[in-house]
Amino acid sequence: MPNTLLALNWKMNKTPSEARSWAEELKGKYAPVDGVELAVMAPALDLSTLVANLPAGVSFGAQDVSEHEAGAYTGEISASMLGDIGAAYVVVGHSERRDYHHETDAQVAKKAQQAQANGLVPIVCVGEKLDVREKGEHVAYTLAQLKGSLSGVGAAVVVAYEPVWAIGTGKTATADDAEEMGAAIHDLLAEQYGDKAADIRVLYGGSVKPDNIALICGKPHVNGALVGGASLKVADVIGMNDALK
Repeated sequence: MPNTLLALNWKMNKTPSEARSWAEELKGKYAPVDGVELAVMAPALDLSTLVANLPAGVSFGAQDVSEHEAGAYTGEISASMLGDIGAAYVVVGHSERRDYHHETDAQVAKKAQQAQANGLVPIVCVGEKLDVREKGEHVAYTLAQLKGSLSGVGAAVVVAYEPVWAIGTGKTATADDAEEMGAAIHDLLAEQYGDKAADIRVLYGGSVKPDNIALICGKPHVNGALVGGASLKVADVIGMNDALK
């Protein structure tokens, strides 16, 4: 069974100076939990600050990456740039990128391919909106999205299931909802990657907090969480980390 991954997604929050203060506070309070990996997905401008200030054993990554290797793509950040500063992960296909920037499954797959080619582990996000769930089509929809987003992508990947209707709304899918989708995703991964799928972690994302993370991550097919709002305060991060003991 792979380690539990607690991936903290700051979204568009924290200046570099705020990131430094957060990391220094974490350094004074963080105690590693056996079998739990902590990783911070921060805005690109914060990454160099995190390199210098995160406590030992805490990984970091970016929230997006270009689908292109290099060249005339003003404003984009390549996977090689992220790898060069020591990033371990990069989030691709987050629902906000798919919604606001109209990213397709094919683009997400290209970004994941670029990440892997440069030694990064892509965290591939998938999940349904409320209307899809209400129709009972959430499993089929999410698996189709995942299959398209993993086209040409190797097994060195993390999958994050984020029901869009539960992100930043205060609504949370039940632990059983997360398990249902986690099991279905693991089945698809086994079909695609064979024995290598046993090492792939499937995360749940959507209003995860210290008081519900243990229940959600206690399910056999949920291997961690992609955390948004609760990642911004060190006290909440410590609470979630300690809840997984």
